[in-house]
Amino acid sequence: MSVDNSRARPSTHPVRVRGRDDLAGDGAGARKADGDLSARPVRRRPKNRRAQIAAAAANAFGSLGYHGVSMEDIAGGLGISSAALYRHYPSKYALFQEESLRVGQAMAESVRLPAEAQSWNPQQRLREILESLSAVTVANRASVTLVRWEGRYLEPADREIRAEQQTAVLDALEEQLAAYSPDLGNGDRKVLAISVLSTITSIADHHAALPTKALVALLVSTCFALADTTLPAPVDIPPAPPVEIPESFKHELLLRKGVELFHARGYPNVSVEDIATAAGLSAASAVYRFYRGKSDLLTAAFRRAAERVSSAIGPAVASAAGPREALDSLVEQYVAGSFAERELTFVYYTEFQHVPAEERAALRNVQRLSVDEWARLVRQVRPDLSAPQARFLVHAAFALVVDLGRSFGTVAIASQQRVTLLMQTVLYGRPTES
Repeated sequence: MSVDNSRARPSTHPVRVRGRDDLAGDGAGARKADGDLSARPVRRRPKNRRAQIAAAAANAFGSLGYHGVSMEDIAGGLGISSAALYRHYPSKYALFQEESLRVGQAMAESVRLPAEAQSWNPQQRLREILESLSAVTVANRASVTLVRWEGRYLEPADREIRAEQQTAVLDALEEQLAAYSPDLGNGDRKVLAISVLSTITSIADHHAALPTKALVALLVSTCFALADTTLPAPVDIPPAPPVEIPESFKHELLLRKGVELFHARGYPNVSVEDIATAAGLSAASAVYRFYRGKSDLLTAAFRRAAERVSSAIGPAVASAAGPREALDSLVEQYVAGSFAERELTFVYYTEFQHVPAEERAALRNVQRLSVDEWARLVRQVRPDLSAPQARFLVHAAFALVVDLGRSFGTVAIASQQRVTLLMQTVLYGRPTES
């Protein structure tokens, strides 16, 4: 898989805020040595300090993950002391919880139609919630990563609130999709609602930039293309039996077990001892014969996934009659690979920040080249798109696969044929022939 997974954060510079120790004087102004009053104005703590802290924390959590950020990191980014930060928030978790639930609530409120919408036709109502949800997501892009990928670190009561917010958004989308396309079955509505939400929130997964108005228009038009898609009948294909790894290939077994544990618990909550036990090794020291540590294991998994996607591009282009055929081939390979390694597909989005910095840089280069090549093919099929628009669509198509996978697993309503069609629809902007 290939995604610019450095986490979507608008390019911002740390905000320099003067701390309490920087304030001049005792309220009447600092005195010069000769006793005269200084002309310097009194510097006061900004009234929006709490909002500044929340924004800085969202950027930090999104870039480095909840476990990769300390209160000192956040304070340093703002140019204030840790003590000043603790006056506003008692803990890192309080910051994380408040911002996660705030954004979740903003998204839930965005899909509530105004009273006058009762007189609108189904297309107008669907457009209203798509535009509103897109606008809120764009406005909170720096924080949407928290609700997409970091929710597992919320405490149980807060996870329940977050789940209710997500359900409110999906229920509203399903309701409007049902009115817009009355023939949609219940399973199809669920698949399309997840696809629409994934497309909109995928902007949190990368750094591509577009003006707000143009970005909202692109997201809404792509969502309407998804809403117009006629899905093929679901086919219940049993999952392929797991491949048995020979005893002599312990490094492969460790790789698989490590990724499974990272998927189930989150990377920070998995130890080398856990991986050794899952692989049937008697001691953690046995892991170090193959990997320097769990971050080395994670890097190996990511490198293999990135190379799998990047290495497919050349042969697909060389053997295709044109860009559309090449893209279709790449889409089919991407979906098949993601279905074969669902856990890695999810972990790739959630745990990238735990790869060592030097490896992250190399992986990002591979990822960006892959995205650029996909975007180049998309523009050959759709010359009306700009390069940034094409990159947004490629990222949205990648995100759709992982979001459908984590929502439905191997359930037939999200079969490979259906996911392939939806991915093509995101890229081509209209339903394709099934």
